[in-house]
Amino acid sequence: MATASTQIRKREAFGSRNVFILSAIGSAVGLGNIWRFPYVAYEGGGGAFLIPYLCALLTAGIPLLFLDYSIGHRFRGSAPLAFRRMHRAAEPLGWWQVLICVVIAVYYAVIVAWAAMYTWFSAQLTWGEGNEEGFFFTDFLQSADVAEVGVSTDFVPQVGLPLLVVWLAVIVIMALGVKRGIGIANLVLMPLLTLMFIVLVVQALFLPGALEGLNAFFAPNWEALADPAVWASAYGHIFFSLSVAFGIMVTYSSYLKRKTDLTGSGLVVAFANSGFEVLAGIGVFAALGFMAQVQATDVAGVATSGIGLAFVAFPTIVSQAVGGSIIGVLFFGALVFAGVTSMISILEVIVAALQDKLGWGRVRTTLTVSVPLAVISMALFSTTTALTVLDTADAFVNSFGIMAVALVAVIVVAWLLHKLPTLQAHLNGRSSFRVGVIWKVLVAGLVPVVLGYLFVTELMAKISEPYSGYPTWFLAIFGWGMVIGLVVLALLLSLLPWSGRSRAKDDPEYDDFLSDEHYDPDPETDTVRTVAPERGGTS
Repeated sequence: MATASTQIRKREAFGSRNVFILSAIGSAVGLGNIWRFPYVAYEGGGGAFLIPYLCALLTAGIPLLFLDYSIGHRFRGSAPLAFRRMHRAAEPLGWWQVLICVVIAVYYAVIVAWAAMYTWFSAQLTWGEGNEEGFFFTDFLQSADVAEVGVSTDFVPQVGLPLLVVWLAVIVIMALGVKRGIGIANLVLMPLLTLMFIVLVVQALFLPGALEGLNAFFAPNWEALADPAVWASAYGHIFFSLSVAFGIMVTYSSYLKRKTDLTGSGLVVAFANSGFEVLAGIGVFAALGFMAQVQATDVAGVATSGIGLAFVAFPTIVSQAVGGSIIGVLFFGALVFAGVTSMISILEVIVAALQDKLGWGRVRTTLTVSVPLAVISMALFSTTTALTVLDTADAFVNSFGIMAVALVAVIVVAWLLHKLPTLQAHLNGRSSFRVGVIWKVLVAGLVPVVLGYLFVTELMAKISEPYSGYPTWFLAIFGWGMVIGLVVLALLLSLLPWSGRSRAKDDPEYDDFLSDEHYDPDPETDTVRTVAPERGGTS
């Protein structure tokens, strides 16, 4: 046992609460805010969609965000360590979240690389007017059909080289650590991202036809509120948008000082993320209104989301608008910044978990994690079948990875381990916005019901017919096989022994030095010291 004032561990920390908030917003504000939310809102009833969206935010998104913050901050560790400290049998949940982040990191990097190349292409209108779709799929990606060629190994240099640069940049940020790397990166990139997008939105609003686009985006279709699928869509989007339930916010909150206002920070992050989504919707649909006018059609004829919006529709807008190159550089530059801030949060889940498990230093762990992931990313997504692999992995890891682990984690924490009262007390002991019975009812009652409904709906949809018509063998490997493999590997990782240094963090009297009475963190290093309780001189 350690004597009084013995240093038990040294854990990295954010420089301040504001840096944490920027980093959490940077994780939440990602590609989905820009290229998914506008179309989801448009399809869900336009202005009327804001009602189910706000309901989902208040009754599921924010409660889950508070849950993640309380777990990471209360149990002071990466996802596996935090769940292990909650109960040893819960450790696999943490590793499940880590492995989900492994899959996402591998393919997320390539989208950032595409956006980086399109930032350059926008300055020169490289794709040529009228050839935007053909340029992306044929000239740039050189896409091949997996049904005909299988999983290709043909290297595509215009994708592979920027992908390598993205990985090198992210590895440097990660190796510098939480305070000097992740914190500073978000401190620089998030204000730049916000400024760029505001300028983009202002410029889009002055395009001819912008008003028609905004009308299509905001005009309420009240009948849509009677459709359960619209409400399910709102809840599904919120779960993914706030980066909850797959280890990111658990990990980030573990780097906070002990007296940090958790719920106040969570409210700032949640509403800032939603504000950015609405801003993105205004910019995107103003631009789509212009595109519809030029093509003499309505907004419904040009509205799309995801990769089609970013790499086909927006290049078309760039080609046709006055000052289009500037719009393109701002839009794709914003995608790069949003992608990088989200990607470093995803990687931090993995790095933090291995640091805790193995007791290694920051640089060694970062390289051990990032180099193999970069190699896998290059091997799978610098090829002619990259788009199909990405589409499948993304669809399955979201539906049967993030959604599934969120459902299981909520049931385990709330119903099997009965930890909500402990976590509620932890939140209320250091936060400006207190949570009570309503929070526990939402987390233990509403959230599992909604997640269960979404999970079953997705399961039935993907069982009823092959996803996107892809070959069965392909879905068995990159779809069903991948999600089952994550669960099996999570169980195996939880069986591996923790290093001696990590076992010291698993001290049976952890609750003693974690409590306010016996906890004395050094404000500069955030080193935990045990203060001898009255009943004895050691802890």
